[in-house]
Amino acid sequence: MSGAAVLAGYSADLLVGDPPRWHPVAGFGRVAIALEDAVYAPTRGRGTVFALALVGATTLSVELLARAAPREIVLAAVTWTALGGRSLRREAERVAGSIEANDLDAARHGLQALCGRDAAELSESEVCRAVVESVAENTSDAVVGALLWGALAGPAGVAAHRAANTLDAMVGHRSERYAEFGFPAAKLDDAMSWPAARLSVVLTALAAPIVGGSPRSVARTVRRDGGAHPSPNAGRIEAAFAGALGLRLGGQLAYEGAVEQRPQLGEGAAPGTPDIHRAVRLSFAVGAAAAVGATAIAALRGHRAGGSP
Repeated sequence: MSGAAVLAGYSADLLVGDPPRWHPVAGFGRVAIALEDAVYAPTRGRGTVFALALVGATTLSVELLARAAPREIVLAAVTWTALGGRSLRREAERVAGSIEANDLDAARHGLQALCGRDAAELSESEVCRAVVESVAENTSDAVVGALLWGALAGPAGVAAHRAANTLDAMVGHRSERYAEFGFPAAKLDDAMSWPAARLSVVLTALAAPIVGGSPRSVARTVRRDGGAHPSPNAGRIEAAFAGALGLRLGGQLAYEGAVEQRPQLGEGAAPGTPDIHRAVRLSFAVGAAAAVGATAIAALRGHRAGGSP
C-alpha cells in the first residue's frame, strides 16, 4: 500500500498543486522565523540548535501523526504537501510569459517565487538563466527528493527532507547575516539532498531526448562541470539540465547584496524564453519518472515488511 500512497501524493500535486490554504510548509516557515528571532546569533552553534530543533520537531510530529492515524493516508498527504512540481512549472511558465509580453519588471518580480536571488537589476537573459537553474535545482529538491524520501522512509522521511530543504532556502545562503548561522542548515540539507540529486541526474539523462539532448551530453557535462559548483547537489543537477538542454548556465548572482561568481556549467548559448519551456518539459519528465520509481520502491518495501515474520 505504501506505493499507492506515494503515487496518490504525486497525483494530487499533479492535478491540484499546492494546498490552496493552510499550507504546512508556509506554517513551518512562520515558526522558523519566530524561532530565528528568538535564538539568532551569528554563530554556527546557534544555527545548529535552530536547524536541529526545527527539523527534529517536524519529523517527530509527523511520525507521531502516522502512528495515530492510518499511515498510508498520512504518507499520501505529507507527500502531496511536500511536492512542488506543479507550482514550479507554473511559476516558471509565468516568468516566461512576462518576458514574452515584454514586461521584464513582472518577470523579475515573478522570479521571487522560484529563488531568493536579487532580481531587481537582472537582464532578460539573466532572468531566463535564473529560471532554468531554479527549475533544475527544485526538480531535484521539491520533486525527486520528496518522492524518494517517501519511498525509503515514509512520512517522517518526507517531513525531514522538506523541513531541511525549506530551512536551507531561508537561511542557507552566504549573506552576511547567515554565513555562520545558516551553515548547519545548509549542510543538513546537503546531506539529505545528496541521494535525490544523483538520482535526478540519472533521470535527466534518460529524459534528455525529450528536449533534444542525449544521455551522453548529460553525463559529459556533469562529469566535467558538476563538481565545480559550491553546492555538491545543485551543481550536479544544474549541469545535467545544461547538458540535456545544450545551454550555458552559471555566472554572477547575488543574495541580499552578496555577489557570487558561479562556475560555467555546460556549453552553448545562454538561456532564452524557449529554453524555459524546454526546462519545464524536462522537469515534468524527470518528476514523472521519479514517481514511477518511488512507487515501485515503496511497494517493494511494503511487500517485504508485510511478508516478514
